Amino acid sequence: MNQTLPSYTSGTSEIPLLGMTIGEMLDRTVEKYPDTEALVCLHQDIRWTYRQFVEKVNEAARAFLAIGVRRGDRVGIWSPNRYEWTVTQFATAKVGAILVNINPAYGVHELEYAMNLAGISVLVTADSFKASDYRKMVYELAPELKAGAPGKVQAQRLPDLRAVINLDKDSHDGMWTWDEFTGFSGEVSQEELERLQDRLQFDDPINIQFTSGTTGNPKGATLTHHNILNNGYFVAESQRFTEKDRLVIPVPLYHCFGMVMGNLGCITHGSTMIYPGEGFEPKSVLQAVHQEKATALYGVPTMFIAELAEPEFETYDLSSLRTGIMAGSICPAEVMKKVNGKMNMKEVQIAYGMTETSPVSTQTSSLDPFEKQVTTVGRTQPHLETKIVDPGTGNILPRGEIGELCTRGYSVMLKYWDNEEKTAEAIDEAGWMHTGDLATMDEDGYVQIVGRIKDMVIRGGENIYPKEIEEFLYTHPAIEEVQVTGIPDDKYGEELIAWVKLAPDAEPVTGDDLREFCKGKIAHFKIPRNYKFVDEFPMTVTGKIQKFKMREISIEEMGLKS
Repeated sequence: MNQTLPSYTSGTSEIPLLGMTIGEMLDRTVEKYPDTEALVCLHQDIRWTYRQFVEKVNEAARAFLAIGVRRGDRVGIWSPNRYEWTVTQFATAKVGAILVNINPAYGVHELEYAMNLAGISVLVTADSFKASDYRKMVYELAPELKAGAPGKVQAQRLPDLRAVINLDKDSHDGMWTWDEFTGFSGEVSQEELERLQDRLQFDDPINIQFTSGTTGNPKGATLTHHNILNNGYFVAESQRFTEKDRLVIPVPLYHCFGMVMGNLGCITHGSTMIYPGEGFEPKSVLQAVHQEKATALYGVPTMFIAELAEPEFETYDLSSLRTGIMAGSICPAEVMKKVNGKMNMKEVQIAYGMTETSPVSTQTSSLDPFEKQVTTVGRTQPHLETKIVDPGTGNILPRGEIGELCTRGYSVMLKYWDNEEKTAEAIDEAGWMHTGDLATMDEDGYVQIVGRIKDMVIRGGENIYPKEIEEFLYTHPAIEEVQVTGIPDDKYGEELIAWVKLAPDAEPVTGDDLREFCKGKIAHFKIPRNYKFVDEFPMTVTGKIQKFKMREISIEEMGLKS
């Protein structure tokens, strides 16, 4: 009889799951910790206690009701990290509307697709961020805004859209400012909001997050109160958060990392959410930790690398730091050692997961041996199950063998929005989410990620699916065939290279031309940095392109370390 353990574990816990909505959780936390700081938004000079924060949330929730938002309606948020983002997150949860997170790096093409797939009726948008002019893009898709009254949009290209709330302080044609919008709150009583909130169920969908698909278009992972509230809670529980913890959140809120592990992790424990800036900037993060006496810090490995490399690093007092999470890609051991020592994060943890699982499935503990902390993604989270299966047969493999990682439990999404086919491909009949990641499980239940079944590239914590970029590049008139893959990069972990075969009669184009072609149409992090112009691709006997060979050739020609 085979004595080898199967690659299966379940996360046990004496702590029960939270059986409540996000709004109810927030109200309970406010009752317990009314005078604890809830939100510190340094770049907007905002500092609110839990009592003040819930007042702002309730005001926005009543305003959403006043402009006609109802349970199940989709409200889009397209903005970098700002206090309005978080107020919108909790206000939509209180009215039962589904918050649709739109990547701040999206261009017009992606914005139109996301808004129409989700059927967004109200869009909360920043005016601009970095090189992106959001207002210009919204007007391009809905020129009818310029002639219409705010809240009365009828746009041909965005048929579901009714209203736009712009976070700029100045008024713009057809859009409400944030202050104008919150001014409608007086039309709905607090009692009415509370009556509606009491009718919500924790299994209601509350959030749609876009995750790139190999079909070329993003899919909308649909998550419930129960999914994300519990995941945020247990991620913070693992770090032993209390009302005394102060977390610096430099990761984007539109990701689960920011809004679930960050925001929901804090509000389930009465901890403080601290935003150092609209986007990541190492100096402002260190400044925030120093000034706010932060106890915890989140980031992807590239963020921690940049913080450690900051020229004035030694001038910041990081002695208040205790814990935090590094996630988004495999964390190098040397970086972990420096974060442990130089940043005083003795209890820093690694987390692994995917948007479809709310996001965290496995997590290291500060009590784990250091070697396990840096070479694995930890063990199965409480109330979840993990198994590793043969991708061909679906059978569970013995410990130590490489196979596909699958997750089951409260964290698995409801579905991909309006996409039954892709949902059925991802979640099997037994309720297992198939991650597409290749992994091993050791004798102690620690999981190690060893690769991807598909050709996903992880660049600085962003998951990139080459097929999506290829399909867009195919729209260039000079391109006959294009293949995109990842190559190693010291700064981002991986970078993109596009192998391009030009049409025989095409005008000559350069890599610079193709980069320019992509600008503003697809997110900046999806634009390949490197280009190789070829007459043919490495193929199998049956005519399939071998991406691993493309990668090997590129690494050799460019003198990179694999």
